[in-house]
Amino acid sequence: MFYTEENGKIRLRIKAQPGASRSEFAGLYGEDALKIRIAAAAVEGAANKELIKFLSKAFKVPKSELCFVSGETSKIKVVEFPKTERFVEIIETMIEKD
Repeated sequence: MFYTEENGKIRLRIKAQPGASRSEFAGLYGEDALKIRIAAAAVEGAANKELIKFLSKAFKVPKSELCFVSGETSKIKVVEFPKTERFVEIIETMIEKD
């Protein structure tokens, strides 16, 4: 599974693809990661900043409540944040598509 839930927090495993024309969800990456295209280059943390900004808007979570658990310098990252209704809606849609 590409995410876990514990104590009202979500840990989301992400396959980041920097350098895209726009930031967007790109479906599942296998069964254990969510692929996200990032509209920023992987230079000096720009892609990570854009990823946090994108997730904040998509899941309606303040940027300050999103944090990297692992993989800040890797293409596979784990991000933790509070569970929101918007997260549940998006994830259910992703699972249905796959």
